[in-house]
Amino acid sequence: MKNIFNKLMVSTAMSFILLSSLVIAQDKNTEAASSEEKKVVSGVQRELQKHALGIGLGQIFLLGQFESHGDNKISADFLYSYTASYSFDVLLNAHFSDHEYRGKKVTLRGYTMSIKARSYEFDQFSPFVLGGFGFYMPQIQDKDGETSEAKYTFGFNLGGGADLRLNDRVIVGLLTQYHKPFEVKQDETKNVSGSYFKLLITTMYQF
Repeated sequence: MKNIFNKLMVSTAMSFILLSSLVIAQDKNTEAASSEEKKVVSGVQRELQKHALGIGLGQIFLLGQFESHGDNKISADFLYSYTASYSFDVLLNAHFSDHEYRGKKVTLRGYTMSIKARSYEFDQFSPFVLGGFGFYMPQIQDKDGETSEAKYTFGFNLGGGADLRLNDRVIVGLLTQYHKPFEVKQDETKNVSGSYFKLLITTMYQF
């Protein structure tokens, strides 16, 4: 009788251990499945929000030859962003502005592409640096009305800033960007050279 009781106890204990192992394994599988579902949902959301359109509004500071032919002013930039990864975005920028000063004038046109790199993220706040190249068409006009030819030239841009995500769709931020078009050779007037710096408040909408 005692042997039968001992065997029963051992059998019960083994059954309990086996049942506990099955329950733990099932819980782990459930947690793993839940984690995968969250990753899938998050991936879908990122896929839907890769594109963003926005506008930047702020001050343009003229430098070099541009500074002697025009005055600083407030202007707007049109922005498009594509999220390539967690750390990198492609930022396209289009801008146009006229600057007058004592009968002289500077006209700036720019279409640029930059790589935007986020160094780290703190909650909904993320600082970044950027740099890239683009096409520019700067023109200058002297007091006598003599205007340089409208020619496109290559150039580069460098900058940085920070973004603050307000919700799943809207991002506001601060963007500082230095633009340097290469010198534009002229046949009838003096060559056009100069650079400019922008300080912008930005608003982007992701979709």
